[in-house]
Formats: sequence, structure tokens, C-alpha cells
Amino acid sequence: MDLELSGKRAVVTGASKGIGLATARRLAREGADVVAVARSNAPAEPGITPVRLDLTAPESAAALADVVGDADILVNNLGGVVAGSATASGFLDVDDAVWQATYELNFFSTVRITRALLPGLLRRAGVIVNVSSIGARASFRPVDYGTAKAALNNLTKALAEEYGGNGLRVVTVSPGPTRTPIWTDPEGPAGLLAKASGATVEQVVAGLPAAMGITTGRLTEPAETAALIAFVASARGGNLTGADFVADGGALKAV
Repeated sequence: MDLELSGKRAVVTGASKGIGLATARRLAREGADVVAVARSNAPAEPGITPVRLDLTAPESAAALADVVGDADILVNNLGGVVAGSATASGFLDVDDAVWQATYELNFFSTVRITRALLPGLLRRAGVIVNVSSIGARASFRPVDYGTAKAALNNLTKALAEEYGGNGLRVVTVSPGPTRTPIWTDPEGPAGLLAKASGATVEQVVAGLPAAMGITTGRLTEPAETAALIAFVASARGGNLTGADFVADGGALKAV
């Protein structure tokens, strides 16, 4: 299926690994000219231009806009669980600094990047894809991460409504547990949970499908979520806006 992305200019944040890297590669394979933004370098591959920026710094959004110019597609993938959040025992164990760091990474950075790139996206009647989480819809821990993603979903709907008449589309894609460094890195959140419980990272990952009720019995692969992002960002999804597309292997059970 031709997604008609050839010649489109796409920006992907958090693009050095996981879903972000898989999305940058998929969009480039579909013919897009991709700017891959991350705190550490994304790989320089055909169709991908890496840009090294810490997007949690307030001044970085304007710097990115200067590099990018007008874009057709913005994938706000930057996000994750911050230190002190994954191992929190519950709400009372999450202090102000952790809440602020979580919102800076998962919400405010996206607000600033979107604001900086929005004029160009409007000129090109572009698409914004915000990568959220099933944590926005269910009370999974950590609580700070889930509420930040819920705010992102609300922002998506608000932008879709405000700018739909100008030709802009805005959607969210909400992954469930995905085989990314969050779950595979011994120094990441899963590794910290493993150490706290006396298990290995491999044991934590192996137990996730059953623990979270994943219908397919496995984690989602980053390339699968990237394929969904490419589709909703393409002309093939040209009348999709204001919606949240869940990619969780059936973990969410509510209708």
C-alpha cells in the first residue's frame, strides 16, 4: 500500500530508540524526509537526518523550528517514566520533583514543540501524531505518568477541534507494553523493578503479558506501532482526527 508519504517532511522526537526510532525508519522507508530528534544521536540513515537536542529544555523548541522549517508531519514521541517514578510504592511516594519531571518530559515538551512547529504545519495542512499510552485510560502505576499522558490525550482533542478547519489533523496513538528499552534495559524502569523484587529483567518481561492481561500473550514490537503511526499520518488516514488509536494487544478491556 502506497502511503503517499514521498517528499513529505516529518519530525519525530525521542527518535534514538524504541518506538521513535522505528517510526523514523518506517517514515523514511515510505519516502518521507525525516528529522529524527533526540537527546542522544539517532542513526544517520537514508532519509533520516539526526538532530541532537534536549527537548525538555525550554529553548530547544525554537531551535528545532529553526532547523526544520515547515513540516508535514510531527510525531511527538518523546516521553517515558522518570527516575523515582517507576519504583514509587504509590501516590504518596511521588514527590513534587518527580511530578514536575514527569510532566516536563511527557507533556510540556510536547506543548512547546507543537507550538513552535504549528505555523508551518498549518501552512502545509499537516498532521500531528502524539504518542500517548494506555496508562492515560486506566489506573496503571505510576500515577504521575498516567495523568501526564491523559493530559496529552486531552491536548490532542483540543488541537484537533481548534485547527481542524485549517486542514490540520491531530491524533494520538496509545501503545501498551512494547519491547523497548523501558522494559529491556537493566538500568531502566523494568530493571529497577526487577532489582526491587529480586527478579531478573527477563523474568519481569516474561510475566508482563499475564500480569497485564494482554490478550495476544506478548508485548507489541516497536515496528508494529510505527506502522500504525505511519498509516494515521498518511493520506490513507486523511479523515482521521481527534481520535486515540490503541495498540496494546488487548490489554484494555473496557469498550
